[in-house]
Amino acid sequence: MNKKQNVTIKGTKDGLTLHLDDSCSYEDLKKELNHKLTESSRSNEDRLISVLVHTGNRYLSKAQEEELKELIRQKKNLVVESIRSNVLTKVEAEKLKQDDEIISVAKIIRSGQVLEVPGDLLLIGDVNPGGTVKAGGNIFILGALKGIAHAGYNGDKNAVISASVMKPTQLRISDSITRAPDENMEEGKREMECAYIDDENQITIDRLQVLMHLRPNISKLQGGF
Repeated sequence: MNKKQNVTIKGTKDGLTLHLDDSCSYEDLKKELNHKLTESSRSNEDRLISVLVHTGNRYLSKAQEEELKELIRQKKNLVVESIRSNVLTKVEAEKLKQDDEIISVAKIIRSGQVLEVPGDLLLIGDVNPGGTVKAGGNIFILGALKGIAHAGYNGDKNAVISASVMKPTQLRISDSITRAPDENMEEGKREMECAYIDDENQITIDRLQVLMHLRPNISKLQGGF
């Protein structure tokens, strides 16, 4: 009967992938990893070899991660690209929850005030000139946007901004910025509008209804728009 392998090494076009068993002891894992890396070391190669480590359902402390990285680095030409695990810490899980959460706020954002949330923002009220709203995700305003709105501030280019009245002094989505709309826009317009980054990496303002086609997964609530 073959002995169970705690470490599986696979070569890819980008380097090496190490799959580490998550049911054995950490010490046994280290011993086998060291043995197999020593056996498979390519001493005749001068180029650096990228290593991706998968730990499955095993949780590794920061100290253990550093220990494994150092063990791998000791082998000639091996460079750890990343260590991936299926396990999340409580802090990581809480952050994911916050990033995916819709925060509802009912207030007027006045000049000099800044409202910032990590996920999506649903603001029931106006953003006055000089006021700012920021969100890691999307921004939905049931009111007039006359100040600054910055959606996807962590780099999410798929984020959108919508408002009942779209008259911002500035719109930002990820790292894209657009100035205030032209003054000659229809004053009597009452249709909700949205802003998004188009295929040319420019912020475009359109009617709200286009979002169901451009961002079909935008709604976290059953039924969508």
